[in-house]
Order: sequence, then structure tokens, then C-alpha cells
Amino acid sequence: MRPSLLAGLLVGAGLAAASLPGPAAAQPITWRDLLSRERPATEIRIPYGPHPDQFGELWLPPGPGPHPVIVMVHGGCWQAALPGVELMAYIADDLRRAGIAVWNLEYRRLGTEGAGYPGTFQDVAAGADHLRTVARSHALDLTRVIATGHSAGGHLALWLGARDRLPPGSPLRSGEPLRLRAVVTLAGINDLSTYRERGPDACGGPPTIDALTGVEDRAGADVFADTSPAAMLPLGLPQVILSGERDHIVPHHFGVIYAAAADADARSADTAAAKTANAHAAGDATAAKSAEPAAAADSTATS
Repeated sequence: MRPSLLAGLLVGAGLAAASLPGPAAAQPITWRDLLSRERPATEIRIPYGPHPDQFGELWLPPGPGPHPVIVMVHGGCWQAALPGVELMAYIADDLRRAGIAVWNLEYRRLGTEGAGYPGTFQDVAAGADHLRTVARSHALDLTRVIATGHSAGGHLALWLGARDRLPPGSPLRSGEPLRLRAVVTLAGINDLSTYRERGPDACGGPPTIDALTGVEDRAGADVFADTSPAAMLPLGLPQVILSGERDHIVPHHFGVIYAAAADADARSADTAAAKTANAHAAGDATAAKSAEPAAAADSTATS
């Protein structure tokens, strides 16, 4: 994604950003190519739980703040065998230099004890909510928070924005979720069911989705009802869905399909809300008219 485009998206989501540097030549690279480059770092690593993978890296901009914040979730097919928070160091540093704080989350991934369902989701939720504690000792503006993530992390970032929609009884429900102003998902696997059925095998195919959603231990359950953002629409917050035409892991059409579904559900929700508002208004008007004779009678009786 072009830095100027990212800046525009952040401003649109309510996060002021300074000008970001212009793009280099737009040629696809692998994650190995990326990590072979000199990598920026932050010295602030804060645990949000007892497991070694339950921590976040805080990238703080210079200046007194309070700073707007991005909750960032890395990708890597939800697999512990692939790189983690280091994948997002470059974009985190760019955002930090643009005046935006970044809370870059690590979490338990498949191949680690306790990962999958519900652990991976509970980790990301706990990590995001821990930002309230982090803000007590760092100058963060929690009224200006968005979430973003790439690939599998895009799925989890979007899921963070859907937590208010979690069905009753789900073990993924917890407390009061951190309020987000928007979500930007970069090549996100936003519809787990569709990706399981029609996605490439780059992330391990259906067995990966099954392990993530806990199919083996949830016989008869709709495993996507509390894990897949597409099943939880409408989310009730702004979403920016970005997909790359050359992406062979999450091909472009998956983003297009999800965005169309999100738009349709948002329009349907808006229509339902308008009908409800109109019904209330009509009811109030009827009640007011019914009250007029009574008011007149009361006035006559007291005159």
C-alpha cells in the first residue's frame, strides 16, 4: 500500500497523520526479502498475559501526546512457524514517525499450546483491551484508536471490530471491548468459511481453518458464528478493505466479495434503523394527538 494512501485512510478514520515518505518502486517481495532488510525496533515490550507470546510492542512517536493509536495484528497464516511481530516493524516505524502510536500485538498461534479456539482469539482480545492499562503510563488517546492487520492479522483485526456482535454464550465474549473507530484490513482473510471452501492452500488449506476455529472440539456448532467477521455482519463501524491484485495467498476477489457483503449488510441495517426511527416518530405523533383532548379537558377543568 502506498504511504500516501495509508495516510489518507488514517485521516478518514479520525487519526491525524503527518506526511509519510513517498513510495519506492512497487515490486512484490516475499517476507524473507522484507526481513533481510535493516529492521527498526522499539524498546517498549509490555506483557498482557503470562505466556511468552502474550505481549505487545509499543511504538511511541516523539512529543508529549496524547497520541492516536493503531492496534496492529501481524499475519502469517495464524502459524507459529512463521515470523511474528517483526513483520510489522517497518510499517510501525513509519506510523510512529508520522505521529501515530502503534500497539503491535503478538499472540499464540497454531503450533503453540493453547492456540486456536479459543486461545488465539482470547489473546488478541486481551491484548487490545490491555491498551487501557498501557495508556495509564504512556500518552495515548484512547478516543482515537483503530485496528489494522495483514492477512491472518487482517482477519483478527476485523474480528476485534466485531466483538460487540459475538453471540451470547461464546467463550470469546469478555468484559467491555476496547472501542475502535475503524478497522483497516490489509489482504485480510475476512470470511473464514469462503476461504476454507475456495481459498488457495498457501496457508495450509482447510485443516488450518479447522484448527483455528476448533472444529474437532465443537461438534454440531456453527464454528464461524463467533470467529469469522463475515458471519458477524453488520459490524457497525467503518471498514477499509484493501486487497492486492497480485496476492496469491489471499486473492483480490476475496476482498471484493467481503466488501460487497459488508456494504449490503450495512445498507440493510441502516434501512432497518430508519424504519424503527420512523415507527417511533409516528408513535410519538399519535400519542401527542391522543393527549391533546385530555390536555384540553384538564385545562378546562382547572380554569
